[in-house]
Amino acid sequence: MNDRSNQRRVRPATEADIPVILEVMEAARGIMRASGNVHQWAAGYPGAEHIAADIARGGAFVIQDGEAVSAYFAFLPSPEPTYGRIYDGAWLDDSRPYHVIHRIAGKPDAHGIFRTIMEFAFRHDCNIRIDTHRDNTIMQHNILKHGFSYCGIILLADGAERLAYQRVDA
Repeated sequence: MNDRSNQRRVRPATEADIPVILEVMEAARGIMRASGNVHQWAAGYPGAEHIAADIARGGAFVIQDGEAVSAYFAFLPSPEPTYGRIYDGAWLDDSRPYHVIHRIAGKPDAHGIFRTIMEFAFRHDCNIRIDTHRDNTIMQHNILKHGFSYCGIILLADGAERLAYQRVDA
């Protein structure tokens, strides 16, 4: 018997999804704080305005497990302004267009979210960049586990540093 209610799927997020996406973001903040990552996603970031901007760019996605939204991520085409300069390293490929993954958030009981995002991303592009906070050891582990290479440090618009990674598949 095929129980479709237990199937996972990725779909574009809509404005109507913003309240549940914000709940997912808050759950992800709790995971970060519990693992010692107390500085990332502070002061209301990311908020409804960030999600709405992702939606407007066509790069906002939710992961549904059955009918419930269990995760959110942004998958946006290059260029990413903060990736224009990289310090203490270099991008693996700085000549071709790429996609960037931002704002990954999942509920604590949703497992395999990062893998689902990677499968989605690499179906759409073979050149993916991602960054994370130095204290986000969970994300660093997942990034490296999924074949990304550490490339260096990028600076956000506010000057905060992030560890930058890239994976280029043939």
